[in-house]
Amino acid sequence: MAILIRDLHDDDLDGILQLWELVRSTGPAPVYSLAEVIASCQKDHAVVAVEAGRVVGAAVGRAAHAQGWIVFFAVDRSHVETDIGSRLLSALERRMLPLGLAKLSVLLAEGDDLVDGFESAGFEPRQSLRYLERVIPVQRQELGVLQELGGRLLRRDLWGEVAGMRTEKALLEQRLVLPLAQPDLAAEFGVVPPRAVMLFGPPGTGKTTFARAVASRLGWPFVEVFPSRLAADERGLPAALRDTFLKVAELEHAVLFMDEVEEVASRRRGDPPSAMQGVTNELLKLIPEFRDQPGRLLICATNFIRALDGAFLRHGRFDYVIPIGLPDEDARRAIWERYIPGSVIGSIDLSRLVERSDGLTPADIEYAARAASQSALERALRDPDPAVGTLVTEDYLLALRGTRATVSAETAAEFFQDIEVLARL
Repeated sequence: MAILIRDLHDDDLDGILQLWELVRSTGPAPVYSLAEVIASCQKDHAVVAVEAGRVVGAAVGRAAHAQGWIVFFAVDRSHVETDIGSRLLSALERRMLPLGLAKLSVLLAEGDDLVDGFESAGFEPRQSLRYLERVIPVQRQELGVLQELGGRLLRRDLWGEVAGMRTEKALLEQRLVLPLAQPDLAAEFGVVPPRAVMLFGPPGTGKTTFARAVASRLGWPFVEVFPSRLAADERGLPAALRDTFLKVAELEHAVLFMDEVEEVASRRRGDPPSAMQGVTNELLKLIPEFRDQPGRLLICATNFIRALDGAFLRHGRFDYVIPIGLPDEDARRAIWERYIPGSVIGSIDLSRLVERSDGLTPADIEYAARAASQSALERALRDPDPAVGTLVTEDYLLALRGTRATVSAETAAEFFQDIEVLARL
């Protein structure tokens, strides 16, 4: 029976599915996923070969500016004529001709025996090329939900920008990032990817920075929850919390970050129950439900871990309870290097600054660095002599003397006690 080449109809999609499965089961996996192929069938350009009402071949193309790409090409060779492939390619090229394309290209898997057929149709192989791809973590249908949540995709280099803190970074990399980024590898060793973690430590030590860095390292959307904002919801804080968690469940991947969680999970005391106890109860219900959803990570952070309700930190809710403390010597050096201008850093005694800033948070060091820069700028405006306005070590030492440490010695001592009692690594 004759083979008919025509444009794809809506009821041909089942035939496309069967061809895609045929290709997948008899040779190298198709370059493009089934979802991408179906999307192009519906929105781009596709022709099919039909025999006795059955789809026995297909060519699907997509235009990108002046270049066309063949997204899918398949022929059921057991039932069709030998020249059906070239007829499909010719039909697709004619279909896309009005687009003014300069070239038509195709990507084939290594070992695909369609290479000869494409060469005979006039396609020329390009040498010394490598194909790379990265999956975008947010699909089009998820964008509205992400926008409603106030979430966003962060820059992928934030992990590298976390200055120093090598111990904390190594711990987060091993415990969180690797099992979540490579779940199949983790499963081989019986490692269950974490679903929820608690970061605790004094104010200003970088807990939010670490949470963002983890999201950046994973390449997942970052959604930050602000209890104070949810409290303004007319439905009440418990309902607003539940609605947020339900919306996050609509995303394929997400890092949900809740800072200052002690505001909604403080210790429950006595009778009658307060409104805040109801919020704590709701959150205690939401976390187990959240844990049942793969591809998501809840990161909570607190400055006052002793204020949290005891049930909140029990095993089964948080996989890890991780301390984030004051920056060590290497971290302080890296922070200073970030904020001292490159034009003068060679003349600055960094060792003195590192020593004098012991006990300061990253935010404290940033404040001192910016105060020194501002002082030098004002001095330069008063005196046009370039030497007068140059930043020197003394500018930073003077700024340090005027910087009040966020973390007191008493708070630091309590933090180390909390590590001994509450940390779970």
